This record gives sequence, C-alpha cells and structure tokens, in this order.
Amino acid sequence: MSDPAPEPTTETKPAPRLVTTDPAAPTAPATPRPPARRRRRLLIAALPLALALGGGYAWVTGGRYVETEDAYVQQDRVSVMPQVSGQIAEVNVAENQRVKAGATLFTIDDASYRNAVEQAQARLASARLDVERLKAAYDEAVAEADTARDSFETARTQDDRQQKLLGSGVVSQSAADDSALKLQIARGAVTKAESALVSARASLAGDPAITTDRHPDVLEALAALHAAELDLARTRVVAPDDGIVSQTDRLQRGQYVTPAVPVLSLVAAGDSWIEANYKETELTHMHPGQRAEVTVDTYADEPLTGEIASIGAGTGSEFALLPPQNATGNWVKVVQRVPVRIGIDAGQDLPTLRAGMSARVSVDTGHARGLPGFVSAALAAVGLGAATADTAGTGASAATGDR
Repeated sequence: MSDPAPEPTTETKPAPRLVTTDPAAPTAPATPRPPARRRRRLLIAALPLALALGGGYAWVTGGRYVETEDAYVQQDRVSVMPQVSGQIAEVNVAENQRVKAGATLFTIDDASYRNAVEQAQARLASARLDVERLKAAYDEAVAEADTARDSFETARTQDDRQQKLLGSGVVSQSAADDSALKLQIARGAVTKAESALVSARASLAGDPAITTDRHPDVLEALAALHAAELDLARTRVVAPDDGIVSQTDRLQRGQYVTPAVPVLSLVAAGDSWIEANYKETELTHMHPGQRAEVTVDTYADEPLTGEIASIGAGTGSEFALLPPQNATGNWVKVVQRVPVRIGIDAGQDLPTLRAGMSARVSVDTGHARGLPGFVSAALAAVGLGAATADTAGTGASAATGDR
C-alpha cells in the first residue's frame, strides 16, 4: 500500500513596503562611525610618521661606527737571498714549512771559502812576524844611534885637542886636518843613525811599545781574516725570523746562486695586522688610537679587537706603479680609498692568520652625525638646541651600550 501524496503548501510573501519621500517629513539621525574604522585610519597615519621618526633618530645618533669589508690580513714578507755566490750543497726546508728564526734554510758549497780563511790566517801570522822584526830593527837602530853619538863625542874631543896642539906648533897641519875630517864623518854617522831610528819608529806606528795585534799591518790582516770567516759563515743561509717558507721548489742541489737575487720567501707569521681601505669621506673623525673590531672571513665566529695604529700618508692610487693622471678632458671624480693599519691586540687567542685573508673592520670614531645644520639652527632659535644635543648624546651612549 503506497504512502499518500503530501499536500501542497502555500507560502505567503509579505507585501512590499512603499516608501514615500515627503520633504516635510523629519529625517532620522546619522548613525555614528564605528571605532574600528577610526583606529584603522590612525594606524595608517601613524606608521609613516613612526618610520620617519625612527629613521631620523637612527640618522642623528648613527655614524659613530665606520665599517668596511675592503680589508685584508697583512704579514711581513721577507725575500731571502744569499750574500755569497756558489753552488747549493743542501736544501734543508720544504714548501710551506714553518721554521724558527736561525734555522738553516739551505747551504752553499764552502770549499773555496774555507781556503780563503786559511790564506787569511797565514797572512795574519806573517804580519805578526813582520811586526816582531820591526821591533828588533828598532832596537838595533837605537843601539846604532847611541854608538854614532858616542863616536861623534870622541871625534870632537880629539879634534879640539889637535886644534890646540896645532896652535902650539906641536902637530902638523895635516894631522889637524885628519882630525877635522874624522869629526865630520862622525857627525854624518849620527845624522844617518838618527834618520834610521826615526824610520824604525815610524814602521811601528810611532810607538815602539805597541802591542803586536794593534799594529796597522796586523789589523789589516785581522780584518781580512774576519771578512773571510764572515763569507764562510754566510754559506749557511738561515731564517731571519719565525715564519713559513715558500717557493722552496725553485731550489735544487747544484744550482748556482748569486748575492742580491731572491731565491725564496718567508712570511713572518708572528706579527699580523689588518690593512683596511676606507673611503676618504669616512676618515673625517678617524685618528690613531681608536678602537676597532675585526672579523676575518675565515673565522667569522671569532671576532678580534684592536686599534688604529696609523693612517696612510696617501691614497692607494698615489703609490701605484703608474699613478693616474687626471689632467684630461674626460675626468670623472671617484672616491679614493686610504689604507688604515689596524693593530691586533696582544693576549688574544688568535687563530691561524695568513697573509691576504679578507676581513671586515668596524672602527669606533666616537662621533655621531647629529642634526643637520639648518635643523639645529631652527631648534636653537626656538630654544630646543640643548635638548636636542642631550637626545643625540643619549642615543650615542645607548648605541655604545648595544655594541
């Protein structure tokens, strides 16, 4: 048995209301705007204002820390060159080996230099013997001069006697003449002996009691011996400082080297510093002694502290091999960079630094930008200059605390 069909339902729709507009009819009061819309408009207006105030505050209190990424680790680099010529006998170091000051880098064949030392020693011994001979010759000259003087006195006494006897007619004229001739010969012998004595004294540098090793000839021989010994010592080339040697692959046994020609390099790793190339416009308030923070790219999590040691005497372009010439018609002004040397503080646990590593440097100049000149003048005119200065100072102090 099937279910009965549902009965149809009829809905009654309300009749539409007819609104009549009567000018004389009173109007309903306006609905007030919700508060959410008002707050939204206030926020829209306050956001740019807050950004402007925040940006202005950051500008006024900023500029104290000057940063650059154009900075590199620098270390002393020494070009090692031999001071004597010869063939390399032995190479004692390898490429990139760390060495201590005084360690032997390589040696030069020293056979000829040892021979030169032996020859210099022989010349020194001969010079000492010559001085002893000169002293003996001086003693002999002294004795001969004394003998000549005694002979002269005897001849003069005999001549006086002969002259008296000649006046008495006891002796002949010829005997008196012989006596006068002997006196003249004795006088000449004295002159000759005294000249020989002066010469013997001069050969001893004017000092008959001079010690052997103070004689000029001996001093010259000693100097030649010292030079020969120095050349012999220089056949052993040593490291001038602690560091790492490089370019040792160019050294081979049997290779002939000459003085003043570099054969390898040594990087002195014991003393490192940072060379930061700052723009010339960033040096206004920068001077030696200001503190700096250094971050080497290789060790980004290990910042180092230091201070400005010196500021370059000129821009990098001024010390270039070919300095630019700007006296041309197509000149364009380019901001130049000046090298600033940053010394790393001692006592830090320094990582292994290598020359040429990139770094980032931040220098505390202690000087904030402050308000522009026209703004400061306007605020001073209305009596707000001191308050503005205090605000800038407070901001700089807060920035220091944040750092």
